[in-house]
Amino acid sequence: QVQLVESGGGLVQPGGSLRLSCAASGRIFSIYNLDWYRQVPGKQRELVATITRGGSTNYADSVKGRFTISRDNAKNTVYLQMNTLKVEDTAVYYCHTEARASALGSLKDYWGQGTQVTVSS
Repeated sequence: QVQLVESGGGLVQPGGSLRLSCAASGRIFSIYNLDWYRQVPGKQRELVATITRGGSTNYADSVKGRFTISRDNAKNTVYLQMNTLKVEDTAVYYCHTEARASALGSLKDYWGQGTQVTVSS
C-alpha cells in the first residue's frame, strides 16, 4: 500500500504564500502523475494542478500564474507553492496519485488525508 501525507497548510492573509508538501511512503514500485485537488464544503473536489513523472505540468485556470507544482522523484514528494493567495483559495487541499505497489500490481488511486488552507484577513 501507498500512503500520502500532506503538510504545510495553515492560515495566511490575502496576498500571502504557503507551500504544501506531500510525501508518499510504503510499498511503492512506481508513482505516475501527482496531483493536488481542493475542496470546500458543499462543492465538488476540483483539480488544482498536475505534474507528470517527466515534469510536465497543468493548472486550473483559477490558479495559473500563482501556483507552482513540482516533484522530487527521489523523495517521492510533490510540492505546491501557492503565491498571491486569495480568500477563494480557502479549502482543504488533497494530494493524489496513481501508483503500483509492485511490478505486476494493479494501478490504484491513493489520496492523502488533506490539509486545511485558510486565506483570511
